[in-house]
Amino acid sequence: MNQMGAAAKTAARVLATASTEQKNAALKAAATVLRNSEQKILTANAEDMAAGKAKGLTTALLDRLMLDGKRIAAIAQGLEEIADLADPVGAVIADWTRPNGLKFERVRTPLGVIGVIYESRPNVTADAGGLCLKAGNACILRGGSESFQSSRAIHACLVEGLKAAGLPEAAIQLVPTTDRAMVGAMLTAANWLDVIVPRGGKSLVARVQSESRVPVFAHLEGNCHVYVEASVTLDMAKSIVLNAKLRRTGVCGAAETLLVERAAVKSHLAPLVTMLLDAGCEVRGDADTRKVDARVKPATEEDWATEYLDAIIAVRVVDNLDAAIEHIATHGSSHTEAILTENADHAAQFMNRLDSAILLHNASTQFADGAEFGFGAEIGIATGKMHARGPVGVEQLTTFKYRVHGTGQTRP
Repeated sequence: MNQMGAAAKTAARVLATASTEQKNAALKAAATVLRNSEQKILTANAEDMAAGKAKGLTTALLDRLMLDGKRIAAIAQGLEEIADLADPVGAVIADWTRPNGLKFERVRTPLGVIGVIYESRPNVTADAGGLCLKAGNACILRGGSESFQSSRAIHACLVEGLKAAGLPEAAIQLVPTTDRAMVGAMLTAANWLDVIVPRGGKSLVARVQSESRVPVFAHLEGNCHVYVEASVTLDMAKSIVLNAKLRRTGVCGAAETLLVERAAVKSHLAPLVTMLLDAGCEVRGDADTRKVDARVKPATEEDWATEYLDAIIAVRVVDNLDAAIEHIATHGSSHTEAILTENADHAAQFMNRLDSAILLHNASTQFADGAEFGFGAEIGIATGKMHARGPVGVEQLTTFKYRVHGTGQTRP
């Protein structure tokens, strides 16, 4: 850790003043190398997949781990999209002049060295490395043991991009071991790391928050909700609910609980539940929901607070908007919630009264993704309230400093 940290600190000083053109050149070169290295990456991923199956990883975790030509192309495209983003470093956020003539500027500046600890998603290697680079930060990446070979293959492409652009290879480092002791070393490396971003399951995030001596961008579990009111058309409700739950069940923006307004029971509940069941989704419901279909399993109190990351959803009938908000505030994880309604006042109340990082009106919770926000990619969805919230993209990976210009002023 000391060796990697020292190298990262040195690299961070170079990146802080690197030109936009140089950073973009590294990103685009890495994207090209990624495409040209598809077979090497697939071979490495096959090793991880075989080990994961032997280890008994869940279907959701295997889906997160799996790479194919399409996903590798998307990773490369993500790096190019990051290159196309405006460079946040040096941007003047605000400026003003005081009565004494002093001119103040608040300017974006890199955070420094960012540690990213993540689990089974090998694409995070490229997303995190690319975003940190564009924001002028060095980074130390610690991927999960499940994706170790895949992450190494992707990281090698990033290093080639750095070399091609004349930037230090230590700008993006990957921890070269699966030893879990390295996580502890990163959490106590306050002399080397400026912030840590954990991206993984509840146990990982809890450990990071409990043990870290370095500031943390918390990415908590995504217990996401969709609330359906009677005013929304059934076609829209079916389309959004199906996408929110089943487009990809293993992402943090997947809906885990469906709430249906009591006034919509006759018109919406049965079609929505039947649709989910017929699509292969297990439904765990309250008493009202179980009346709809014999295939519905009884929901327990634990189900309302569970992030399944699988083809399972909890369904509950609530009396009204107030009850829906109360349920989400009680059981949610402050990640992403959606309301499906044609009542603009109810939509506004839902968005104003709930304090989740992302709130949607008449749209799928699976839009909880940095790329969909126009951020190019993301390191994760921050659910804390300090510094970064929602998708953590290039702007969220900067801080700011003040530049003050005078003409000889002294303080009386």
